Amino acid sequence: RFSVKTLIDRSCFETIDDSSPEFNNFAAILEQILSHRLKGQITWFGYESPRSFWDYIRVACRKVSHNCICSIENMENVGSSRAKGRAWIRVALMEKHLSEYISTALRDFKTTRRFYEDGAIVLGEEANMLAGMLLGLNAIDFSFCLKGEGLDGSFPAVIDYTPYLKFTQSSDSISSDEEELRTLGSSGSEGSTPENIGPPFIMDENIWYNKCKRVEQKYRLALEQKGYLEELVRLRENQLSGSVSQNKLLIQRIEDMDLAHKMEKEQLEYIIMELQDQLTVLKNNDLRSRQELTTHLTNQWPSPGALDVNAVALDTLLYRKHNQQWDEKSFQSLDQFSAEVSLSQSSLDPGHSQDGKQDGMNLLKEGKEDTPSLLGLCGSLTSVASYKSLTSLKSSEYLASPTTEMTSPGLTPS
Repeated sequence: RFSVKTLIDRSCFETIDDSSPEFNNFAAILEQILSHRLKGQITWFGYESPRSFWDYIRVACRKVSHNCICSIENMENVGSSRAKGRAWIRVALMEKHLSEYISTALRDFKTTRRFYEDGAIVLGEEANMLAGMLLGLNAIDFSFCLKGEGLDGSFPAVIDYTPYLKFTQSSDSISSDEEELRTLGSSGSEGSTPENIGPPFIMDENIWYNKCKRVEQKYRLALEQKGYLEELVRLRENQLSGSVSQNKLLIQRIEDMDLAHKMEKEQLEYIIMELQDQLTVLKNNDLRSRQELTTHLTNQWPSPGALDVNAVALDTLLYRKHNQQWDEKSFQSLDQFSAEVSLSQSSLDPGHSQDGKQDGMNLLKEGKEDTPSLLGLCGSLTSVASYKSLTSLKSSEYLASPTTEMTSPGLTPS
């Protein structure tokens, strides 16, 4: 109770931080209360190892809404269990939820009994008043650095009892108590007056001076807060203007990207149309080339009229040969006759070279043996006219009866 009272009195004059001796004393007392008769942790071999109050808080305060347990567990600069417990005290004070944490942990009697031995403060009747005393700390604005030396868990918490041996109430606290007593007296019965509650206070110059000083300090504090809020508003306005400018740039960039996308789409459509036109032209050219190739190959092959002319010329030659030689019966064999027919056809062909004629004559003059292997040399197989003449010759009646007389040169073998 003394540590809470001194902490509240100190908060009237300055901001409470890690350098405040009243806070260091309060944190040490709270740590000693939560560590009183705390059970150790039983290891595998049956030995009991010391344990910190943070292990109890971590389990018992899980039910608090929006708790900071996970945040304390994930802190990088806080390693030991005792340091995490001290960091939790500071975070809970800054959040103004220390009383809620303690009351929630004490209500979980089963967990408290599991962590503490009999006779512990948190198991006694005094624990019920602990949460109520800590409730007054919610009116104080704390400012702590969670990276300071106060979180070092290598040294134990030491309580300084010197400020509590002779407690002197400050004038500010006396004025506050006076106003509180007057308020309570006015809300009570008619016979209850502030004069009946306590002795009258002497209002001398020092008291007025302290009041003026306190008002001036409050004015300066309000002025500093006003300046801070103005600076904060100015900073937020700058951030807002920067965000608006960035938003405009992003909108402009999106519009440019949309325009570029549309242009690329149009270009791709134009390219697709050009490719389709080129493909159509290539298909037409391919079809035209096929037709030209078909026409060219058709023109290279002899026409039926030319075949008939060549056949008539060959028949005339055969008629003359038959009139002169069939009667004399000078043909030795069918192979010689075929060779002569081939030679005659070669003479009728305008595209045939002189070498072909000489080869045919030499072949005719040479006496070859009448064998079936030379039957394929009768006539020129490179021309359709010779093949047709040879076929008609083999199927004609002249080969069946060589003595048949031909009376007309226009007759052709069927």
